[in-house]
Amino acid sequence: MTGTAWAPPGLTFSRLEARRDRDLLWVTLADPESANALSPALIAELTALYGAPLREAGLRAVLLAGKGRNFSAGADLEHLRALATAGEAENRRDSAALRDLFAAVLRQEALTIALVQGACVAGGCGLATAHDFVVAAEDARFLYSEVRIGFVAALVATFLPLRLRGADIRELLLFPRFLAAREALAIGLVNRVVPPDGLAAAGERLAAEVLATGSSESIARTKRLLLDTLGRPLGEAMDLAAEVNAQARTTADCKHGIATFLATKQPPRWRE
Repeated sequence: MTGTAWAPPGLTFSRLEARRDRDLLWVTLADPESANALSPALIAELTALYGAPLREAGLRAVLLAGKGRNFSAGADLEHLRALATAGEAENRRDSAALRDLFAAVLRQEALTIALVQGACVAGGCGLATAHDFVVAAEDARFLYSEVRIGFVAALVATFLPLRLRGADIRELLLFPRFLAAREALAIGLVNRVVPPDGLAAAGERLAAEVLATGSSESIARTKRLLLDTLGRPLGEAMDLAAEVNAQARTTADCKHGIATFLATKQPPRWRE
């Protein structure tokens, strides 16, 4: 991982490693002994990080990887064991914590890219696929395993329609089996498949290409629009889209983009 150690003001990490390299934030799930399972402590740190106003800090993209052989094995087994005897209120609090994590990732205005190697299971798979892009190593394997243990992949079902057609969502959640990286690519669960030793470089290259060709302000507004129109009736969705369209025209980036195109017949490069 390149760059210098970084954290939002007031935050310290014990389950994460984060380093800043110019406008990129490289984040690593750093609990390889548990296959980077989503323990309450790790969930809290991820939620705080992704919930921070990263663009205000000059960060335009977050790249998340897992330390060790696997990206994430999903829920922490010891925590699951405790929840088996927990009451309704405790289970609701735990579910709300996972909801807040996924919401923080989905709502983060900076570009988000997950870099997945090895096993990517259940909640860990949800974490990866909540990102804008997923770059998978050739050895990556993806599994929403919840129904195998009598659970429901309820939260991921709300945002998988941003990635997949309905038939594929049904098969992933109702008939869980490991998908190899190439299978995941074929249905759209991941965006790129690369050799394992090229994972970080591919993620950095993708971030550079996206950030050079697109305004970060426009990327943030588009991400928000995709979430806010998901599942809405067509009329409501188009009314919201028209408002976003109108507001975008008043931004400095839009004015700069139009002026540059009129002067040069080329769109601006937003990152060198």
